[in-house]
Amino acid sequence: MKIDGGRVMGSLDRHIDVTPGIAGGRPRIAGRRITVRNIAVWHDHLGKSADEIAAEYDLSLADIYAALAYYFDHQTEIDREIEESEKFLGIMRRNTSSKLKAKLRENRAA
Repeated sequence: MKIDGGRVMGSLDRHIDVTPGIAGGRPRIAGRRITVRNIAVWHDHLGKSADEIAAEYDLSLADIYAALAYYFDHQTEIDREIEESEKFLGIMRRNTSSKLKAKLRENRAA
């Protein structure tokens, strides 16, 4: 698949855009900020069906299936990004104190 002027060329060109500066330059649904990675997580990791995703985010099924096709063509790279994001979130959770936990400790101490 070729990228030309920020558009993914081929059968997905009406549904998937890659634009530097938008969504971090990640492939996304054309005209939206919903990335292929978002679709992959919702579908493969959270178990949502294409119909559920389309209805929840007002997308066409063609958008969803184009994103999934792009994902499966680039699965190793996108899965690596997902894993890195999950690791980063884990580190942030461990290193960030919870305001709720602090409040609960205060209430117990009082």
